[in-house]
Amino acid sequence: MEVGTRSTLNGRARHDDRWAVPLLQARRDGPAERFAGRLRGRHPATVFLAAVLAGFAVLSLISIALGLLVTDVLLDTGGLGRTDESAVKSLVAERTPFLTDASEVGSTVGGAPLLPILVGAIALVCAMLRKWRIAAFAVFVLVVESATYRVTSLAAPRDRPHVHRLEDLPADASYPSGHTAAAIAVYVGLVLLLTSRFPTRALRICAWAVAILIPVFVALARMYRGMHHPLDVGGGVVVGIGALLVLLFACRAAGAAHEARSPDAAKRAPARRAKPVA
Repeated sequence: MEVGTRSTLNGRARHDDRWAVPLLQARRDGPAERFAGRLRGRHPATVFLAAVLAGFAVLSLISIALGLLVTDVLLDTGGLGRTDESAVKSLVAERTPFLTDASEVGSTVGGAPLLPILVGAIALVCAMLRKWRIAAFAVFVLVVESATYRVTSLAAPRDRPHVHRLEDLPADASYPSGHTAAAIAVYVGLVLLLTSRFPTRALRICAWAVAILIPVFVALARMYRGMHHPLDVGGGVVVGIGALLVLLFACRAAGAAHEARSPDAAKRAPARRAKPVA
């Protein structure tokens, strides 16, 4: 019975190792572990949500500050506003039926309904496999990105480019580019998780090439369609990367909280606290 139990446990450990994502493991005594320590005894889900809310608050403040810097300062400095506008007009001047169709594909790749469906499918599969942190990462990285985009566009409204726009969206929600931010948050986020398990450098290079090209394609498509300026795209890059950092931190904190509640935690704690004998 003991041998059978050990085999079962070893089998589970090997299965868990196959799904382990090193990127989501908290560094010993790092910020995520210290954050979890401040909420000692709390359920990992509670620690995760606390970290997400704290990260969202910080990211929103940064994004709003950058938005106000753009709308209230940079656009009136040295003709930057005219340059920002003329870049979009140059793209619009090159419109052709083929490029217009391609831009629609780019908008679809970086927005609804494709991204929510993709994220939902990933989360559902991971939930069925009981890989809760991966599922939470997939869902909440898009939630944090979307919420940050929304509060920023409300706090720092900016008119969309003064060109013929190919979509009927609110005219004063140009900053930041939500599609660009979402493409970075989802596609780069997925590649971050996947490449930590890829065995060869060639696969990692190919995956990263795709992860970079998709947001670039989306950003160009949004400007071509007259929906955003280059500075708006830059703001989207900040929001997308920020959402990734928030979710990495939250998942690591949740993992640290889970480890602290494990039976082995009490055995490891004294060893870490022990001081060397003089």
